Amino acid sequence: MQAALCLAAVAVLAGCGETAKLPVLAGTGSNPQLPPPNKTLIPTVNVAPAQPWGQHELPRSAAGTRVAKFAEGLDHPRWLLVLPNGDVLVAETNAPPKPDDGGGIRGWFMKQAMKKAGAGVPSANRITLLRDADGDGVAELRTPFLEGLMSPFGMALVGSDFYVANADAVVRFPYVAGETSIKAAPTKLVDLPGGPINHHWTKNVLASADGSKLYVSVGSNSNIGERGMEAEAGRAAIWEVDRQTGRHRIFASGIRNPNGMAWEPTQRTLWTVVNERDEIGSDLVPDYLTSVKDGGFYGWPYSYYGQHVDERVQPPRPDLVAKAIPPDYALGPHTASLGLAAAEGNKLPAIFASGMFIGQHGSWNRKPHSGYKVIFVPFAGGRPAGPPLDVLTDFLSDDGKARGRPVGVAIDHKGALLVADDVGNVIWRVTAAAPSAVAATPNALALKASP
Repeated sequence: MQAALCLAAVAVLAGCGETAKLPVLAGTGSNPQLPPPNKTLIPTVNVAPAQPWGQHELPRSAAGTRVAKFAEGLDHPRWLLVLPNGDVLVAETNAPPKPDDGGGIRGWFMKQAMKKAGAGVPSANRITLLRDADGDGVAELRTPFLEGLMSPFGMALVGSDFYVANADAVVRFPYVAGETSIKAAPTKLVDLPGGPINHHWTKNVLASADGSKLYVSVGSNSNIGERGMEAEAGRAAIWEVDRQTGRHRIFASGIRNPNGMAWEPTQRTLWTVVNERDEIGSDLVPDYLTSVKDGGFYGWPYSYYGQHVDERVQPPRPDLVAKAIPPDYALGPHTASLGLAAAEGNKLPAIFASGMFIGQHGSWNRKPHSGYKVIFVPFAGGRPAGPPLDVLTDFLSDDGKARGRPVGVAIDHKGALLVADDVGNVIWRVTAAAPSAVAATPNALALKASP
């Protein structure tokens, strides 16, 4: 009987919801359109079923570039770190057990939806090392670097200390340059909010320029605080952690689900990409890219995009709404923007010289789909300047299947862009095309804005 009810719920939920009235580009940039909320009785559910790449299929790269596989056959690769010697570390990971999350028919449906999207596999709990010793752009060495972790995500290297942001703690390992594995036991630096729900489980870590501090992103434990704000202690925030003692403070708060973090190289300002709230329509709320101010509050859950009050959240907090900082740059509604890498050091065409690369994992709460691509936001004077450019696309097939879903992005030691694809189980490598290939392509660098 329960199975029949669940199947009926699947049919109802899959057939209901609403459709976007605005293009994704309308919810993108420094001044996005924010229409009135469109809360429906049943939320919009539009999952792109996972159907990984065919043997000879590739995503489409921007004019003046080419894309190839750096490594394939991985197990849900999500995050990347390039070591000083050129080795590439990849976190092969997925959600930890969350026994108290997703109860009831709706929770059962959402779990099935995530499986359909390719996110239902157990976590490998592993960081793998990839090495391209012969310099041909393909990793010929692939070996476990660390195993037995707890849904690892972010990684940072400071001197001889290697840090991993697990789903429940930041841990430290000793690192020796050039080694291909670490066998030492971890030392815990600081506990992170986790537990039997751990709704947004991915935790990222980024070191300060002088190496004295670590910045750790911690997502909310719900969509809009519906589990009560006591369940959100320390969450929806970026922490600043003392690297020597583990003492920490909330650096910025009201940030629903921050993932990628990067330092803008000219101003040395911390930037992050954030997944905003769901279930108020296909046109709301844009995910965003923003600089992060020490002590800043960014609205969640009481408001979005500055002082736009979310009437679903009770009781209201007008005092906090009045302090909410609008983000710097919208990335389109429900794009699930996760990966972030500053352009510094890349050797792609000159149009990519200053700005941020962003991996957009793709929507489930929007019709039609959004995201499923890698974009570039150009900067001038340390700030976003102009519409985004498509870097890597065609992750969705013509019939709406997800051949891949971009997550982490990083610049390798030769200036190529690496992209972790957790449905395709591939690390893509984007390089500048050979000069003859660029010359043969009309308007090779006249890249169109992301639609």
